[in-house]
Amino acid sequence: MKAADLDILLQEGEGVMLEYKEGISGSFARELVAFANTAGGRILLGVRDNGTVKGIADTNVLRARIQDIARNCDPPVQILLQHIGMVTVVTVRESDAKPVQCSDGFFLRQGAVTQKLSREEIRDMFRHGGAVRFDLSPCPAFRYPEDFDSVKFREWLQKSSISQRSPVEDILVNIEAAERSGGKLLFRNAGVLFFAREPRHFFNQAYVTCLLFKGTVKLHVLDRKDFAGGIVADIEESLRFIERNTRTAYRIEKLQREEIPQYPVAALREALTNAVMHRDWFIEGGNVFVEIYDDRIEVSSPGTLPKGMLPEDLGSKSIRRNPLIADLLHRIAFIEKAGTGIRRMLDGAREMGYPEPEFIAGNFFTALFRPIHEASEQGTRHVPDMHPTCTAHVPHMYPACTPQVIAILSLAEGEAKTRDVLQEVAKIKNREHFYQHYLQPLLSAGLLERTVPDKPRSPKQRYVTTAAGRAMIEKSDKES
Repeated sequence: MKAADLDILLQEGEGVMLEYKEGISGSFARELVAFANTAGGRILLGVRDNGTVKGIADTNVLRARIQDIARNCDPPVQILLQHIGMVTVVTVRESDAKPVQCSDGFFLRQGAVTQKLSREEIRDMFRHGGAVRFDLSPCPAFRYPEDFDSVKFREWLQKSSISQRSPVEDILVNIEAAERSGGKLLFRNAGVLFFAREPRHFFNQAYVTCLLFKGTVKLHVLDRKDFAGGIVADIEESLRFIERNTRTAYRIEKLQREEIPQYPVAALREALTNAVMHRDWFIEGGNVFVEIYDDRIEVSSPGTLPKGMLPEDLGSKSIRRNPLIADLLHRIAFIEKAGTGIRRMLDGAREMGYPEPEFIAGNFFTALFRPIHEASEQGTRHVPDMHPTCTAHVPHMYPACTPQVIAILSLAEGEAKTRDVLQEVAKIKNREHFYQHYLQPLLSAGLLERTVPDKPRSPKQRYVTTAAGRAMIEKSDKES
């Protein structure tokens, strides 16, 4: 390790593979065991919790004490000691003889926290998961820099607290997304999922499918999108899909307008992040699904609960399948500390007056959300004066009252018009953009209707404004 590498680690903040300690304390053996039982990692001695350097003297006594603590673990923990500047770096190797224990018991690294587990819990976890973890495994097919997306990496860096002054390769190695091997950069699977130009070129299951259904059963699909731009983009695009296809209401209190989404946005974001982070990536035939129905949203990810976890443990216990994916998400504040995802979903929904989400564990793990208009039946906040708002956030359910929308509805009010004519009056050049953000939302909201409803793609298809659409035109005229 070089001084530049240490600078990067000091900027990162503590995580699943990094711990700051001012000196040797009673918990040092626990940290060694936790790293050995998880994915390995580094302990920086002489560094405060906030990442500032206090310094520690590099003495033979200190080195001997560290070696003794490592040897007294069962089985012994393999370490490497380096002193850089005023900091002693203890690199802990992942053990190939798990579980490892110290005199205080068995420990595992969960985010930036060291968590104690019983012997049976940790044995069951490793027996079920095996010694190989998907996110930490190397991806030999990935070629650097040919397959590397520097834009995705820069965007990730901007969201993190890491300086962009260091060389890209050094940062990738120090955040564990890649390792140096034979003079080349060998990417791990997690690094590919975050920073590849085309993640599905390497892992076909690396995408999120978002579906909008008509009604309450999985039958008639109104809209579908597959997002495969990498872990961060997939989470963000999926949330935008939800926002486009659900309602926003508002109420006026003391001349202030309060917008009330139909579903708890923060809790849904947490559910999407958890689905991508905790899914079983070894299941190649499955991917994450977001399904929107008239009465609920379901976010599902492939994989059963980890061995040793029961449904009643959700919210109080956490075992991560993919510690490096979790750590890279933690670095950009997509998640907080370990084990809080389920609890944050429950608390976030309840505190804002939404029904608490339900969790269904099977071959897929599903988080089910109910809309706010059902909250009164469950004893939570009721919003009787909700009105559909004309905002740009929900075009699929209630299109924005923009000049383009009014122009489309007005033109089709008296006589049915073709798609091309409506697109022309809206002054939208991109055909797909017009369909996704104007035509389809107007149809879904019942403001336009097809003249040939049984054949949506008929060359004779025309569109005409409905009674609801005419009402919107009248309302717009009055407001203007």
